[in-house]
Amino acid sequence: MTRPIRATIDLSALRGNLAVARQHAGAARLWAVLKADAYGHGLMRVAGALDDLADGFALLDIEDAIALREAGFRQPILLLEGFFEADELPLLAEYGLTPVVHSLEQVDMLTSAALPARLQVYLKLNTGMNRLGLSAEEFHPGLTALETTHNVSGITLMTHFADADLDRGIDWQMARFEEAVQGCEHPVSLANSAALLRFAATRRGWARPGIMLYGSSPYPQDESAEALGLRAVMTLSSQLISVQELAAGERVGYGGIFTAERPMRIGIVACGYADGYPRHAPVGTPVLVEGRRTRTVGRVSMDMIMVDLEGIPAAGIGSPVVLWGEGLPVDDVATAAGTVGYELLCALAPRVPVTEKE
Repeated sequence: MTRPIRATIDLSALRGNLAVARQHAGAARLWAVLKADAYGHGLMRVAGALDDLADGFALLDIEDAIALREAGFRQPILLLEGFFEADELPLLAEYGLTPVVHSLEQVDMLTSAALPARLQVYLKLNTGMNRLGLSAEEFHPGLTALETTHNVSGITLMTHFADADLDRGIDWQMARFEEAVQGCEHPVSLANSAALLRFAATRRGWARPGIMLYGSSPYPQDESAEALGLRAVMTLSSQLISVQELAAGERVGYGGIFTAERPMRIGIVACGYADGYPRHAPVGTPVLVEGRRTRTVGRVSMDMIMVDLEGIPAAGIGSPVVLWGEGLPVDDVATAAGTVGYELLCALAPRVPVTEKE
């Protein structure tokens, strides 16, 4: 018998979420961000579903980019961390990949390389995120070097926002960006999901929607995915495989962190942290059983979680359970677990069977 857990990927929801991004983007073109195996949804699966819809694909690994090319995908492909060694540059040229250049070391490698073809590049300015990107002092020397090398056929200027989903917003970073690029004629790429949805000033050049494509809100504390017109793409589901009757005072699971205050029924779900469910999810994390919202009880185990069946008299062995997805936003589960929907989606374990839904 096959263990009942599975992840269902709704490709129509994925395409619908891209359409929402398109509505907000105006004239801007869209990079569909497919990093981390398309946020756990499957690189080739998501690329195939968006093949005729996205203007390009953005990801991290050159191996994934080459796999897309060899599978027949011809649209632009952006490498969000660029290249790491000079000997990767001929491969980028061979496969027509666009690297993000975010350090002067990369500028030097690129300008001194012997390449079979010229590259489109993105030049990243650090406007306050303080992860990747040239400083304001490095930016113009780096830009000049790229403008004057024969290895570059075109340049797009980019930055990344730290607080587009928070109260601080983007004005402080936009001011730094606009000051640095004043007088430049190159196209730009600014908006991630949060900025694309909130800030019209970023909707130009190329936008980079990521988490919104997968049906999660970039700011779930302020506005739900449903309110944004987004639909869950991944539904993680399972079944009850056992039911236990507890007396008042009995404890549940490893460490007995939950104690029944009165007689109660609990269900055992075939899903645990080895499937990608967060081990740190506390008692009370939401879950659907027979379509009704209830809560987890006890500590998450490697292969099982326990759920409260109070008020669900029809629940029994074989009853359907939704851990997140259709009917239960991944953001709600993530908030209860003190994390973000991104982490839960990306953490889906390889042992979980995946099915597609059109």
